Amino acid sequence: SLRRLKVEQLDLWQLHRIDPKVPQDEQFDVIADFLKEGLIARAGLSQVSVQQIEAARKVFPVTTVQNRYNLTDRADEAVLDYCDREGIGFIPWFPLASGDLAKPGGIVDTIAKSHGASSGQVALAWVLKRSPNMLPIPGTSQVSHLEENVAAAEIELSDDEFQQLDKAANSLSAAS
Repeated sequence: SLRRLKVEQLDLWQLHRIDPKVPQDEQFDVIADFLKEGLIARAGLSQVSVQQIEAARKVFPVTTVQNRYNLTDRADEAVLDYCDREGIGFIPWFPLASGDLAKPGGIVDTIAKSHGASSGQVALAWVLKRSPNMLPIPGTSQVSHLEENVAAAEIELSDDEFQQLDKAANSLSAAS
């Protein structure tokens, strides 16, 4: 990465997944070495549990965690809560997902229309309101989508709207 980017140090390096074929401690030791050598300034983890974050923090400071998280997929709620408590940035993977809730006439669509926004913007606004440590990086392939995603940060969902979305998503997951 350093050669490809033509830099001497990466500001943030993420371990994209703990390799089950390599002892976890060995992987964490390598990250600690990268930090000591100055190859990376900060390190993060992806697709991890609270227990794995705690184990990593015994070896190096964890700056960020990147796990799948969105309005309709909150299996890593405990990880997000841990990151909030510990001041660790949380990068939600696939933050725009809203599934069936975004159908025309659905709750996401209804709230989106009230804000003059898209369903994707409302899903992103919900993620941003969920945690002050949230650092969403939605994938985009068009400038118009990038502009739409950035504009989502300006949408201020009311507490009632946030709770309506939360309740609808919980009902949807309970039905599955």
